[in-house]
Amino acid sequence: MVIAIDGPAGAGKSTVSRAVARELGFTYLDTGAMYRAVGLAASESDEPAAAVAERIDIEVGERVRIDGRDVTEAIRTPEVSEAASRVAADMGVRAALVAKQQALMAEGDWVAEGRDVATVVVPDAAVKVFLTADPGERARRRAAELGADPLQVAREQALRDERDASAERSVHEPAPDAVPVDTTGLTLDEVVDQIVTLAVEAREVGA
Repeated sequence: MVIAIDGPAGAGKSTVSRAVARELGFTYLDTGAMYRAVGLAASESDEPAAAVAERIDIEVGERVRIDGRDVTEAIRTPEVSEAASRVAADMGVRAALVAKQQALMAEGDWVAEGRDVATVVVPDAAVKVFLTADPGERARRRAAELGADPLQVAREQALRDERDASAERSVHEPAPDAVPVDTTGLTLDEVVDQIVTLAVEAREVGA
């Protein structure tokens, strides 16, 4: 079974997805970390980003590695976040990483989070969730995560949202059959309970 959790930055995807995976005993896949890895590797290379995405081996889990090198902390800097946003608009990069992600999730039980997992990567996922949150709440969460100024994060978030909306991407469009979950004002446990219930129902229907 695959549970696909999409939504904009700061909606709570990573925290929620990790918690859902723990609750269900599924494997967690952070697709965003893969784009960050390519953003970092491309910034260190003269090759086109798409070529880098094809070439490098990316391991994602508790730690993130590029060709065996631990980059868990390195990919979380503001500079790499910006680089990740740029390379994610490259259709060659997207094609390479979608292929890697689909190969990973071909077997087993997964909770995959990103920005177009349900629409592009695993459109046949058993459970599809689109997390949203108030823009101010998203900025506050992101700022707390990065230790940054909330106003600056809000400005950067608005620019990133504008870029994503104008690129040939579907990051602001939930899958037609995705369940919308607004996390504003909800506790982590409340959000996780909703998604676990959807997973249990989907498994019962498929049984």
